[in-house]
Amino acid sequence: MATVSTLSTRSRRSKVLHIALWIAQLLLGGMFLMAGSIKAFTSIAELSVTLPFAKDMVVLTRFVGVSEIVGGIGIIAPAALRIAPKLTVWAACGLAAIMTLAVIFHISRNEFAALPTSLMLGSLAIFVAWGRSVKAPIASRA
Repeated sequence: MATVSTLSTRSRRSKVLHIALWIAQLLLGGMFLMAGSIKAFTSIAELSVTLPFAKDMVVLTRFVGVSEIVGGIGIIAPAALRIAPKLTVWAACGLAAIMTLAVIFHISRNEFAALPTSLMLGSLAIFVAWGRSVKAPIASRA
């Protein structure tokens, strides 16, 4: 039988995890909304200054930008509104997949300076997917 102090310790841990997940979700949402907006809406001429591959892969660049915007919204909105919060888990999985593909893409182009950011964002997305599906799921409003 659990004691009162054990229950309060679990409750505190759960609250800390819940807060950490929200921080991760907000960071990921902000980063992907920003990066996606840049890739989706900046002119290719301007974009190719910082992303040289953009001029050679216009459709891919725009597709990734829109995907990042959708993922950035999806990692925050369903959980915040408590409407189909499982979509937050799917968005986190999608963002982790995007970052896995980004790592492969950058390695193939010998762009090793981009790897730490991709790995960090991918790891945060995996953390959110795990946390919101296993340890601290958000209940639907309905």
